[in-house]
Amino acid sequence: MKIALMDSGIGLLPAAAAVRRLRPDAHLVISSDPDGMPWGPRTPEDLTRRALAVAEAAAAHRPDALIVGCNTASVHALPALRALLEPELPVIGTVPAIKPAAAGAGPFTIWATPATTGSPYQRGLIEEFAGGVPVSEVPCWGLAEAVEHADDAAIDAAIAAAAALTPDDVTTVVLGCTHYELVAERIRAAVQQPGRPPLVLHGSAGAVAAQALRRIGELPAPDAEWSEAGLTVLLSGREGALPAPALAYEEGRLLQAVGATLAAQPEK
Repeated sequence: MKIALMDSGIGLLPAAAAVRRLRPDAHLVISSDPDGMPWGPRTPEDLTRRALAVAEAAAAHRPDALIVGCNTASVHALPALRALLEPELPVIGTVPAIKPAAAGAGPFTIWATPATTGSPYQRGLIEEFAGGVPVSEVPCWGLAEAVEHADDAAIDAAIAAAAALTPDDVTTVVLGCTHYELVAERIRAAVQQPGRPPLVLHGSAGAVAAQALRRIGELPAPDAEWSEAGLTVLLSGREGALPAPALAYEEGRLLQAVGATLAAQPEK
């Protein structure tokens, strides 16, 4: 089994790690775009063009499914990606976990990039899935960029600024950018109010990984052997290695550890 994931940078790591945990035997193809990142400030047309190039680089490795591990790319490029690649290659987009957050019934907030916060796309999801539950939207200035570069001081500053904009009564935070899942516990610590029930965080990685398996007719098998696993890293179409900032996070180290274990095994 081979699963590809794409993003401009390391925001795809949470979904990649989720796939690895569900199916340790999967070969992962990680396709990013260091030459063109970040995608957020680009026009939808330019972003779509770059996303198609990154997807085609991944598709050349003949994966069974392609996960778009980026909220922004899913908003702007998913129709074009599906038109190009499906039905031969199932394409799974990433949507903020607003529906499960609303199911908790308590007030919740959505942390997202400034470009996504207040956008017609996000407001449409709120109208469709929130069902009258109080929702606030918090723009997280600079957080995705700080996570991308594993800049701890900038991450702390961006999280603190977003936490200051978060209402005190929220019970749940939706992580509306895949990068934020890499610092989820730091977000929890910043938003959790003393004396209140534990804060609930909703990301998309687990649901996206499970959906990818469903689309190709596979079941989770977390105890599967690693012997068939593998990792291919594509950097703007060129084969390479995981970027150094990826290894600052547990998800990146998990992928690296599997690769190192396989490399150390004797040839059959």
